[in-house]
Amino acid sequence: MSAIKNRYEFLYLFDCENGNPNGDPDAGNSPRIDAEDMHGLVSDVAIKRRVRNYIQAAFGNQAPNAIFVEHSSNLNKPITAAHEATGGSPAGGGNRTQVGKARDWMCQQFFDVRTFGAVMSTGPNAGQVRGPVQVAFSRSVDPILPMDVSITRMAVAEKVSGATSVADYQKWENEQEEDKLRTMGRKALIPYGLYVAKGFVSANLAQGTLFSEDDLTHLWEALAGMWDHDRSASKGMMSRRGLFVFKHVGTDSNAEQRKRQAMLGCAPAQALLDVGRVIDVKRNESAMKEDKIGSPRKFAHYTVTTNVANLPKGVELWVWDDSKGTLIKLS
Repeated sequence: MSAIKNRYEFLYLFDCENGNPNGDPDAGNSPRIDAEDMHGLVSDVAIKRRVRNYIQAAFGNQAPNAIFVEHSSNLNKPITAAHEATGGSPAGGGNRTQVGKARDWMCQQFFDVRTFGAVMSTGPNAGQVRGPVQVAFSRSVDPILPMDVSITRMAVAEKVSGATSVADYQKWENEQEEDKLRTMGRKALIPYGLYVAKGFVSANLAQGTLFSEDDLTHLWEALAGMWDHDRSASKGMMSRRGLFVFKHVGTDSNAEQRKRQAMLGCAPAQALLDVGRVIDVKRNESAMKEDKIGSPRKFAHYTVTTNVANLPKGVELWVWDDSKGTLIKLS
């Protein structure tokens, strides 16, 4: 399995309708916002969690596409397995050679270690891996309006003192007033928000984890389909609305020099990812006027356009095509 040879950046559009795209635990799980301008935020961790969930579902959590950072798991368990498989010391420690063998084993087994990297010195030491794929915080195109709505739960989950059987709980229920067997709760959501995520894939860092072309394909597939495997009432309707991938290929006539350019890149990331340069996202004022609404409430209230004339030399633009289930090249 050989590592990728090209640098990539990607612009990822997704939206949320009547849901909470990413709750902030420090704010009562309300949707994350930039308090200065009220634009919505979604953390990099939230995006990577959904990529992990998709890969886990698609490959049954089996090597070489197992997931290291699973829900409700102890990370030291697979790190210990790495030392057991490579003849190291499961109790921890070990010299540089032993740690290196365990680190390589983790990269071979786990997709998310090869992709996002990991700190694996939390007990049995398998070192640290800096992942080739990184994602910045996503930001909404327009300000969002967080809402806090009341909900009614038609039952309670109260621990009854002295109750040890079904009959005890039934007796307690029969003695209560009906209104006391219901509770009120709250749910945080936004009516609508279109978010832009910016991502980066380093060919140089990929050499250290052996992040391969197959891994890259699985990453694009996960970004394209992950919301359909992450449905919940609290998330509302979340959908991918665009996946635009910039591939650095080089310009030099010399093959070796072109390979070097492809790995290092032919343009700074901001020249590709700044909205309004190659990819533009604007309000569709006519659609909003037709719907008699002053702020966007669905994806049709935006227009997304590409301008390949602004694409720097040595960079290709690829776009996800649902009809083909893969990326297609626009330039």
